[in-house]
Parts: sequence; structure tokens; C-alpha cells
Amino acid sequence: MTYAADLSPQQTWEALTDDPEAVLVDVRTRAELSFVGVADLTPIDKQMVAIEWTSFPTGAPNGAFLEQLQEAVPQDAAVYFLCRSGGRSAAAAEAATAAGWTRAHNVLDGFEGPLDERGHRAVAGWKNDGLPWRQG
Repeated sequence: MTYAADLSPQQTWEALTDDPEAVLVDVRTRAELSFVGVADLTPIDKQMVAIEWTSFPTGAPNGAFLEQLQEAVPQDAAVYFLCRSGGRSAAAAEAATAAGWTRAHNVLDGFEGPLDERGHRAVAGWKNDGLPWRQG
């Protein structure tokens, strides 16, 4: 791991609540945000930042990711990357760290978490941990 830390969704919520400058960046595709839902940060007077790591439906990498991140998040801010289950967000945290963000974090289990034995995403993640969310 080359970024600051892996945190659970609950730890991330607490960090976002405690640090007024902390930012949640959701790296899922626009389709995922629209159809699956998004973290709702309004209870702590914040807005989630959406920057795709890859695009839908091709899965092509977002070549402007770091430029978009630079426009949205100061390099000295604590930034927490969220995706569906923690893979893309870990890659985003690594890329951000390599580009100069010193407090880049990955949200473990992402928004929906891993698959259960029936193939459903119902065991972990932001949504399943009962944190605030809404339909996109």
C-alpha cells in the first residue's frame, strides 16, 4: 500500500465529520452513481465529489483523473476515495499519493461491498453499514 491508509466506511464517516477540510471522492462511473446511489454528506454539510476512475461502458481509464482531482481537492486535504467495493478507490488513492496528495485514503468495501454467497452485494460497504446515502 502506497497511500495513507485503508479505512472502513464508518471510520471514513467519522473522519469526514471531524475534519472540515476532508473530502470524499467517489470514483465510480456516472451510471453507477445514477442507478446505485451515492453517499449523502448533507448531514455533515458537505458534498461528495464525483470523478470517474474509468468510464462506462468501455471501462477506459479517465486520462484526466488527476487534473480533475487537482481542480476539486487541495493536495494537503485528507481525501477519501470510494468505489463499489474498494478496488478502483485503492488505485485512485495510489495514483493521488504518487501525484502529491499526502493524505489519500481508500474506503474498504466501497459503497456496496463484496458479493455474498448468493452473489448479492449485501454484507458490507457504505450502504450496507447504514451510513447516509440516497439514490443518484
